[in-house]
Formats: sequence, structure tokens, C-alpha cells
Amino acid sequence: MPVGIITGASKGLGRALAEALAARGWDLVLDARTAAVLQETTDRLETYGTRVTALPGDVTDAGHRAELVAAARKLGGLDLLVSNASALGAEPLVRLEALDPDGLRRALEVNVVAALGLVQEALPLLRASGAGTVIAISSDAAAEAYETWGGYGASKAALDHLAAVLGAEEPGLRVWAVDPGDMATDLYAAAVPDDGDPRPAPASVVPGFLRLLDERPSSGRYAAQALLEGQR
Repeated sequence: MPVGIITGASKGLGRALAEALAARGWDLVLDARTAAVLQETTDRLETYGTRVTALPGDVTDAGHRAELVAAARKLGGLDLLVSNASALGAEPLVRLEALDPDGLRRALEVNVVAALGLVQEALPLLRASGAGTVIAISSDAAAEAYETWGGYGASKAALDHLAAVLGAEEPGLRVWAVDPGDMATDLYAAAVPDDGDPRPAPASVVPGFLRLLDERPSSGRYAAQALLEGQR
């Protein structure tokens, strides 16, 4: 069975993607900071009959990243690495004039440095897979200038660029930065708590990710909504 690592997998998009992969028979290594919520997700996924290893921790911890890859190796290898864990830099979001540098550092550490560190740890297994794939969860804030989204957007723009370079350096892999679009997630609620407009559930964009895995287009940046509409 194929094996995947998904960070930030206890809820939101990470959980929705994990459930879709478990339904397809994937074995999974899941990460999140809140152990109790992660265990609830694991219990749900195990009903599909696949093997699920849950490792609570912080992706900025190099030892934790090594544990994630070691768990995948124990399951037989690694075919997919999804960097979904994210930090906003400020909750709620603030204008750049008020952004605490420590908050920006946290966003960069989680969204960029940790994502690269995990890729570096996982590369030998991904190269050996024959179908090694890296998905970096991006944002439209990485490409558009939205007030208060400067710190988070800058970190996601950096992640996009790392993914693009990794795709060029590792032609044997597929490396996709994917913008999932607006979703009803705890992350968005923390970012803009006063925004009560309805947004789609994370599960609604998962078919776009599955299309990527099925069709395996070239490395690059993709938008989930375009994939859902049959575009690229």
C-alpha cells in the first residue's frame, strides 16, 4: 500500500485529505500539536482498515520530523509528503505595521523552514518510491496583496518558491504547491474572527488533490478550484 505523511492532520484540510487517502487504502503517518484531537482523527481513519501512525508534536522540532520519517519507513517507505501544518504569525491577523517580528519568525519557521527540513529528512524515501510526491499547501495570499495577510502570505510565497526549486532539482519527483482556496477552517477563523461569511468545507476541495495524484501532472503550482473545474 502507498504511504503518506500529512502534517497538521488532526482537523481541517489535513484531516479531510487523510480521510480521502485512507478510503483509498493508503497507510498514513499523521502529525498535529494537539494529541487528543489527533487521536480522534486516527480512530476515525482506522475504521477504513489502513495503518495509521499518529505522532503529536511540533514540526519545527527536528527530532519530531525524524520520527515522522522513521514511522513512514516502518510502514514500508514514503510515497507522499504533505506539508499542511501552518502558522499565521498573528491571531487575529494584523497590518504589517503591527506585526510582531517574533510572530513572523514563527510563521516562517513553521511554514517554510520546517517544511524544508521535513523534505530533506524524507528525500531518500521519496526518491526510492518511484512515485515520490511532495505537496506544499499554499494560499492565494502567497500571490495576492491582501491587507493584514502580509506575514502569512510572505511565508507561503517563500514555500511556493522552495517547492518550485525542489521540483527543478528533483525531476524524479512530483512537487506541487497547491492553493486550496477559501475554506471553513479553524485557521481562517483565528485569522479573521469577525468574518462570518459562509465558506466551503475542506472536504469539498479534496477531489482536486486526488486529481493531481491520479493524473500526476508536472511539478508546479496549482489551484484546487481550477482542478475541480477540470482545468489546471
